[in-house]
Amino acid sequence: MGLLLNTLSPAILYEEMAESTYFVDKTAFIGQMLQRIGTNGKYVCITRPRRFGKTVMANMLGAFLTKSAATKKLFAQLNIGRDAEAMQHINQYNVIYIDFSRISSNDYQSYIDNIAEALKNDLHKAYPDVDYRAAGGVAEDLERITAATGERFIFIFDEWDAIFHAAFISEDDRKKYLLFLKDLLKDRVYVQLAYMTGVLPISKYTSGSELNTFAEYNMATMSLYSDVFGFNDTEVDALFAKYQALTAQPQVTREGLKIWYDGYHTAAGNLLYNPRSVVMALQNNQLYNYWTSSGPYDELF
Repeated sequence: MGLLLNTLSPAILYEEMAESTYFVDKTAFIGQMLQRIGTNGKYVCITRPRRFGKTVMANMLGAFLTKSAATKKLFAQLNIGRDAEAMQHINQYNVIYIDFSRISSNDYQSYIDNIAEALKNDLHKAYPDVDYRAAGGVAEDLERITAATGERFIFIFDEWDAIFHAAFISEDDRKKYLLFLKDLLKDRVYVQLAYMTGVLPISKYTSGSELNTFAEYNMATMSLYSDVFGFNDTEVDALFAKYQALTAQPQVTREGLKIWYDGYHTAAGNLLYNPRSVVMALQNNQLYNYWTSSGPYDELF
């Protein structure tokens, strides 16, 4: 296990979420992603507003798939545990998990070099017997690993577009970053699945050719997966019942939750609640504008 290759972080974070009071089981989504592994539908990008559960779902996939964690006991208790075929895949894959929102530099080159160096270090430690080229990049190292061992990789990129919101990013940096992702992922034999999340559509940042292998699913125009991100009425009913049972002096009403947080419409025609707002309201025992810290209004719009 390493910092980015087969890291334990997704498993640790998802287990914490699964054990929290106001947890909603969305593990059926894992089965849908398993069907894409090793197929021509292996490139998936999910775009949603901030605080809409993207990171939780990315952690969930990483926790289920990575071979570095022993999460069978955790998932056996959840909905996916009833899917015997899906459970055969648990902890069977090499997962490269990168949260691109963790920006520790103030210039693009240092930012991307740190990521590339961390990944190369992980790969060389995990596969020390592969004949690497001294000047080879990450993509070449991965190609050599697959050629030598036959092993392939699942990529989970959370907040892939976070770099574009950094003050230091220039137009030239943007082009370099898109070419980095294209070189790493596009038409590479070592890719079993590439799953990315972001705030805004890929087309917002690209001309279309750099990441055109990805099927993109946003909330406004794509109905597939619209039930996965956000809470529906049934799920909020269950959370509210738990809230009433646990709270000595409830100040939040079910009607209040609907008035305040049931404001999202999907392409499938469903009404969704913002999950962060609902959970925060129940935890704090107070209705409030929790969505205002989710990001700039233009992104929410």
